[in-house]
Amino acid sequence: MREHPRQGPRAAFRGWRAHRPFWGGLLLTLGGGEILLTEKASLKVVMHIGMQGLAGYLLPALMLILGLLILFNPGQRLFYSLTGILVSLGTWLTSNLGGFFVGLLLGAVGSCLAFGWLPDQEPRVSRRRRRKEARAARNPAQGAGEPA
Repeated sequence: MREHPRQGPRAAFRGWRAHRPFWGGLLLTLGGGEILLTEKASLKVVMHIGMQGLAGYLLPALMLILGLLILFNPGQRLFYSLTGILVSLGTWLTSNLGGFFVGLLLGAVGSCLAFGWLPDQEPRVSRRRRRKEARAARNPAQGAGEPA
């Protein structure tokens, strides 16, 4: 018999997600996608306007790419997240106020989450569990199941 139980796709995804700044990359990607979807000018008009019009599409596309890079290459997350926050703030000027502030906020929050993520950090213990462990340490007899 095998000593490791077979993992399903959900458990495999949770394991993959735990080793990267998942929510930061996802929010940055969603912010870039939202800004791209709110652009109303066609590519023909953008090329006629010039560089300012092209930046309206270039910066959100870069946000989308940076979010995906954070997800699939978390080793370089600091560079990607710093670039992502600068690009997100730049969309305020070039892309309908950053996708009417929604894409700008998603990109900024995602970049900050990715920047602050620490690899190989122990999961936080809930307050309830800490209190329970503290009570058990003070009263070893009560922690063993004896009534107080």
